[in-house]
Amino acid sequence: MKKSVFCFLLMLILAKPCVAEEATIAVASNFTSAMQELATDFERQSGHRIHLAFGSSGKFFAQISNGAPFDAFFSADQAKPAALEQAGQTVSGSRLTYAVGALALWSINQQMDQNGDVLRRNQFNKLALANPRLAPYGAAAVQVLTNLGLDKTSRAKWVQGENISQTYQFVGSGNADLGFVALSQIYANGQLAQGSAWIVPKELYAPIRQDAVVLKKGEKNQAVIDLFAYLKTKRARSVIESFGYQNEGPAIE
Repeated sequence: MKKSVFCFLLMLILAKPCVAEEATIAVASNFTSAMQELATDFERQSGHRIHLAFGSSGKFFAQISNGAPFDAFFSADQAKPAALEQAGQTVSGSRLTYAVGALALWSINQQMDQNGDVLRRNQFNKLALANPRLAPYGAAAVQVLTNLGLDKTSRAKWVQGENISQTYQFVGSGNADLGFVALSQIYANGQLAQGSAWIVPKELYAPIRQDAVVLKKGEKNQAVIDLFAYLKTKRARSVIESFGYQNEGPAIE
């Protein structure tokens, strides 16, 4: 009895659960910086511990489909969480759109114009983009080039990364003159971190709605349950927006 009272009082003082839990989360690589900041803030508030694995949504989907022990999956699209949901590998009703991504054409050396003419002039050696078969941001990049009528003329100069992180590295290292990256990779606290960029108009590609879902393994994991509740708060939404993402739906206090 005394132990229970002590635990309750300790919880009131620290505003953290007496029994913290751990969760392992698979996260699309475009959301790396935002998720690291969110996880740090969430851990500080909740007392839970979040282990993050970053990579290609396509590879995570394959791994989860084959039994990889993740508690939740933050995809770069909606299709993969929906497919896992249909396959009965998720917790019913847990899927949510945590961010809407934006695409940018970025270079650390070349000065970007504000209407994409750098692509039309074709005065570059290598154009980096993520593999469109694996990465939603790569698929969006191909949509942009197709809508501009440049997919065939530029194809010989494409350098494809396995995911958007590798694509960013191609451009950041100078191995590609320019490349299509997630705006969140080059944008933080309302400003561009380095280089120059053309923020691609939304009408040139389908919305990049990114869904997260609780997997069966995480169904009774309080850390996962609390994390998904935290993502709906104004505090979390503000962090997400600071990296150039948009949010959908109302936020809770």
